Amino acid sequence: MSPQFSAIYFIFRGLLLSLIVILGLAWVSMKVAQKMRLIDLPGSAPHKSHTRPTPLAGGIALFFSLLICETLLRTLIEPTIRATFLAGAVVFVFGLLDDYWTLPPLAKLLGQILAAVILIFSGVYVRIFESPEFFFYGDTRLYLYLDWLLTIFWVVGITNAFNFVDSMDGLAVGLGGMAVAFFVLLTLDSQQFLLSQHSALIFGACLGLYFYNSPPALLFLGDSGSQTLGFILSVLAIAYNPQGAYQSSSWFVPVIMLGVPIFDTLLIVISRLRRRHPIYVAAQDHTYHRLLRLFRSPNRAVLAMQISSLMLGCLAILGLNQPPLIANAIFLFVLMMGIAALIFLEGDKDWV
Repeated sequence: MSPQFSAIYFIFRGLLLSLIVILGLAWVSMKVAQKMRLIDLPGSAPHKSHTRPTPLAGGIALFFSLLICETLLRTLIEPTIRATFLAGAVVFVFGLLDDYWTLPPLAKLLGQILAAVILIFSGVYVRIFESPEFFFYGDTRLYLYLDWLLTIFWVVGITNAFNFVDSMDGLAVGLGGMAVAFFVLLTLDSQQFLLSQHSALIFGACLGLYFYNSPPALLFLGDSGSQTLGFILSVLAIAYNPQGAYQSSSWFVPVIMLGVPIFDTLLIVISRLRRRHPIYVAAQDHTYHRLLRLFRSPNRAVLAMQISSLMLGCLAILGLNQPPLIANAIFLFVLMMGIAALIFLEGDKDWV
């Protein structure tokens, strides 16, 4: 049996196992959340529109189902995956505390930075500035420190991006599932077979959570779920190492792959800074809410964001094996389209 065929078998096995485990564990997590009074009540904040008490059980189901599946399939032998759960536990615990008590934004930020530091000391960090294509001269420690700073910025940014984009039932887990489906293919192509299996487990977990989180949601992800999902995907993007591709052609692949949550975060930050509103105070000014006002249909608003994510994933794969000039032209095109969309959605209207 060829390595590729074996990898595909393990991928489907992992996906099926993860789907079964999370379908069962999510139901248990809902009961646990109700016992803990970990419930999102209608009208508890101005931006919330759900009409019935909903357990904040998504994070519990996601973290523990993945941990169970990784343990059963022995993928934790891979150092990056092991570091993901070691550091991810910090994000999960801080998110769970926030779901229960509503932590100050600074406390959540410090928890995310701590998780990123744990990653770095586990040997998992972005390696761009110290690579041969970017290294020119000077003290090598400077390039290392720049990579560490970029790692913290990336991990904290993507973790919060998924927290921000979780503004509609099924949206964050749907976008996460779509992105990780592409990572299954990319890691398989790069012969990172344990990461492929890891990606398949995340994909299966997203499918199972979507069953419970799609409208009308039976459970919410909560901060523990959305932040944990974003953190896991940010680490997966760091661990992905394309074979035979120029780094100057592949560095932006994770950025494009996670482009929709990144766009939503930039839109929110720019909009709230313009209006002098606190960035971390929730409001109905997300990409979804603005598309809802345009299309007057929740399904069309969500579909527009999902189609955008699908197109961005395809563009990322298209640019991966292109020469640097063409690949970066694709990234520039995506960047310009993003700026145009941001200007259009922000405009001069008072969305907040």
